[in-house]
Amino acid sequence: MQKSTSSSSLGPGGLDLSQTFFKSISNTAPPSPTKRHTKISVVGVGNVGMAIAQTILTQDLADELALVDAISNKLRGEMLDLQHAAAFLPRTKIQASTDYSVTSGSDLCIVTAGARQKPGESRLNLLQRNVALFKSIVPPLVKYSPETTLLIVSNPVDVLTYVAWKLSGFPANRVIGSGTNLDSSRFRFLIADHLDVNAQDVQAYIVGEHGDSSVALWSGISVGGVPVLSFLERQEIALEKETLEKIHKEVVKCAYEVISLKGYTSWAIGYSVANLARTILRDQRRIHPVSVLAKGFYGIDGGDVFLSLPAQLGRSGVLGVTNVHLTDEEIEQLRNSAKTIMEVQSQLGI
Repeated sequence: MQKSTSSSSLGPGGLDLSQTFFKSISNTAPPSPTKRHTKISVVGVGNVGMAIAQTILTQDLADELALVDAISNKLRGEMLDLQHAAAFLPRTKIQASTDYSVTSGSDLCIVTAGARQKPGESRLNLLQRNVALFKSIVPPLVKYSPETTLLIVSNPVDVLTYVAWKLSGFPANRVIGSGTNLDSSRFRFLIADHLDVNAQDVQAYIVGEHGDSSVALWSGISVGGVPVLSFLERQEIALEKETLEKIHKEVVKCAYEVISLKGYTSWAIGYSVANLARTILRDQRRIHPVSVLAKGFYGIDGGDVFLSLPAQLGRSGVLGVTNVHLTDEEIEQLRNSAKTIMEVQSQLGI
């Protein structure tokens, strides 16, 4: 499939209306070289990829959006469907191609593509197929956008972020996994719903693996700036550990419930990834729990591993990891989460 885009030409061979419809004023200068043109590429136009693309467009995060997928007909259909909404959206140039050259000059490359699990297929075999897929995705992205930041969304996101880092040769700050950014949003929602407050007033993180071994940082939860556990302790209000574990299990089960009901997740991850894109591209320097190279933090050693920690993000990717105080129990759980991920990685031979 050849690159598809909008055109200002009409008819065979085309009359370039952009040159005839407008007349230049005198004494003009070329556009300022300091004016930033922002380009985002999304690899994979499945439910997740298109939810991300749609959210990026509605939130006016890019001047140019490039879509890449192996299925040319669906790819062109999704591109046209978005282009036809141009009258209702901020102006964005939308392109699509099976050729990765369409991603050239991207500031941010978001990878959502992944192999689907076959009936009876082991998780390891599925992961190995995804690694093979990434070998056809990451090198061309690096070739056409050597200064880009890679944002990995495909699952298992922590292991595949590690794979992308290895394949890209990029410094670790420019390879990020979406990690537990969405898990933390679900966590905040459940706490906010329990207390009947706005989720934006809840500060709470899920860290570690984006999966069953994730860790809820109960010690750091605050609502409106008030540390919850210490407040309850001062008020002599007992909070059973089982209650906390139940809420954490609900966070882990959230995605499974959505998938069982509608077949896939899309909107929440779309907003989550667009939220990360905004922070990175606009150099917002906000803190997000995302999958980063965690070696050396909280006693995590024994090899390179990506897992989610509260990290400050900006135009150059990961600016640093927040020095959050964890309890001994939380540190132990985080180390166990790292071991779980490294055990999987050790079987990949990368």
